[in-house]
Amino acid sequence: MSADTWQRAADKISRLCAEPRDLVSLWQASTEVLAVVVPHYWTPCFYTLDPASLLITSHFHRGLDEFPGDWLVSEYYTEDVNQLVDVARSKSGMSTLHEATGGEPASSPRWHRNMEMGGDQELVTGLRTRSGEVWGALALYREPGAPMFDEAEKNFVRSVASVLAEGARSALLLGQAREPESVDSPGLLILDSAGNVESTTPGVDRWLADLPDGDWPTGRLPSAVLTLAGRTLRAADHPERGEITVVRVLSHSGTWVVLHGACLNSTGDRRIAVIIEPAAPGRLYPLLMSAYGLTEREKDVTRLVLQGASTSQIAADLVLSAHTVQQHLKSVFDKTGVHSRRDLVGKVFFAFYEPRLRDNERRVLDDRPVRGEPWLSPGHAG
Repeated sequence: MSADTWQRAADKISRLCAEPRDLVSLWQASTEVLAVVVPHYWTPCFYTLDPASLLITSHFHRGLDEFPGDWLVSEYYTEDVNQLVDVARSKSGMSTLHEATGGEPASSPRWHRNMEMGGDQELVTGLRTRSGEVWGALALYREPGAPMFDEAEKNFVRSVASVLAEGARSALLLGQAREPESVDSPGLLILDSAGNVESTTPGVDRWLADLPDGDWPTGRLPSAVLTLAGRTLRAADHPERGEITVVRVLSHSGTWVVLHGACLNSTGDRRIAVIIEPAAPGRLYPLLMSAYGLTEREKDVTRLVLQGASTSQIAADLVLSAHTVQQHLKSVFDKTGVHSRRDLVGKVFFAFYEPRLRDNERRVLDDRPVRGEPWLSPGHAG
């Protein structure tokens, strides 16, 4: 395959991810591009992961509307290779099942499960932004007897992973802005190419009022919004650069706010979508506090355990001794009623993330936006 073909495919994915769209249409359009340059069995498996915990929040695989429950049990309770959290945390962000098993895939329970669906080879890639946040994962398969994924194919997938991560992030924020469920839900406004407001979602007024040097009641937009709009239009002229337009602003209330920009070209006249959200949503933290009464430090330790960090990694990240980490873990285990790290991960997933996964499966069938945060039941809503 020529270098031009690889580049055209990468440019196409960059354009898809730069346009505001729902998550399912992004995955479907990306599948069409991937099928040309990285042939695979059936269709890809796309996942979204919560950046705070690296736990699954949605799964999309055309033809598989419901992710099997026993697969989820294997993902979070079985010792195996190629598990999503491990790949997402790894330095390369990519792993094949054949490589992970030293060429003996039959030694993995995961391989046997895949083979039941007709997939021999498995290539898993974490969808990680340039800043390091993990927003999803992509799994590609090949049937028995097919050529192995080669280095050129793996390099291509690796090259577009950060772009797909940004696309997934924007799609989730867009869906949440259109269906707000809490006071910290993102706000969305659509501007024309001259910077005039065409439409907004409910609740965006409070975001605009909190940004400096604007006067929203009189229609004057904050300079951060206008600056972002200009950068977004310029970036749209050069999609091959893969530039993501983001602005971070200190609000009047003293909190940091992040603005994301994306260009819409569907009508021929370019418009800009601006999404405004808290700099650190942190939905996992209030959830753990309300459900289990964890202290701030225990929440920090739990977050890193969910992400697959070892005791030494937790100690280094939180500047604690290994002994202190173990003391915090013992307290977390007592409060959550588990006896091991794996049980802790499984309990949090099945209590707060599997319900979101199942809700998202219904949302896809109903043509509603997919949501990326953990499930917040009425008793845990904050």
